[in-house]
Amino acid sequence: MNKRILGGIICGICSLQMNAQEKKDSTFIANGNPIIQHEYTADPGAMVYHDTVYLYTGHDEAKPPHEGYVMHEWLCFSTTDMVHWTEHPSPMNTKDFAWAKDDAWASQVIERNGKFYWYVAVEHGTIHGKAIGVGVSDKPTGPFKDARGSALITNDMTKATNISWDDIDPTVIIDDDGQAYLIWGNTKCYYAKLKENMTELDGPIQIIDLPTYTEAPWIHKRNGWYYLSYATQFPEKIAYAMSRSINGPWQYKGILNEIAGNSNTNHQAIIDFKGKSYFIYHNGGINTNGGSFRRSVCIDYLFYNKDGTMKRVVMTTEGVQPKK
Repeated sequence: MNKRILGGIICGICSLQMNAQEKKDSTFIANGNPIIQHEYTADPGAMVYHDTVYLYTGHDEAKPPHEGYVMHEWLCFSTTDMVHWTEHPSPMNTKDFAWAKDDAWASQVIERNGKFYWYVAVEHGTIHGKAIGVGVSDKPTGPFKDARGSALITNDMTKATNISWDDIDPTVIIDDDGQAYLIWGNTKCYYAKLKENMTELDGPIQIIDLPTYTEAPWIHKRNGWYYLSYATQFPEKIAYAMSRSINGPWQYKGILNEIAGNSNTNHQAIIDFKGKSYFIYHNGGINTNGGSFRRSVCIDYLFYNKDGTMKRVVMTTEGVQPKK
């Protein structure tokens, strides 16, 4: 056989073997903050399901000296104790949305009726501006596919501001009565009901009036209180508001998290897991090249006061301890 052909076959086999290896789960131990130090991760969203925390992030891929967001895929990690982690193969890429151009921005996953729905922000391919898509899977680790074949939210549907990037940072909640809500937005905080199929709006898009709102809303509920945290001003801190109803009125409660070091943006996920509350965010802790485009996910404890208000988060390098 021709040596060149044989060499090509061997290279092809090696390539397939490498790709197969790349698609396997891998494990690591978080040694303080940031918890992931072998790659850059940003915009965390987290979900607790069957005694496991699933962490979904964007993947910052900008190489120095480039200053700008380079994000093509989302990543998935899981843990049963908040310290020992498994990294799963990337479950979704912007290419999974045929109508999208690029930009794997902030996202959140939620489970309903045995299926997992992943709400993501991307750049639309034909409608100018950012858009929100929905992925779906039978497993929390994917793979996910486009649940609609089209965007759920496009820039021409939201007119409260004339910027093209106001349809980003989706967060979602299923209330106790089974009604699901989607909240999102930059400079304006939009919200709308979702149908039970989780892939269609069920009513008009409305606006939540929040002081100095920038972006990155996260909705959660605890002990009868709704909490809406969000990034405020720029560089960003995290502020929050509380309400007894998801439809408001919302009471502003102040700053929850200060500027995260070496990062102009701030993006949070809040969960309860095995009797502890956790604040998950990103900073620029392992970025030695400056700028805000190579971010890293961190986790610290979150504490509540007796009246339900949240105490300001103390960001640490030690992070959290294993939780059995």
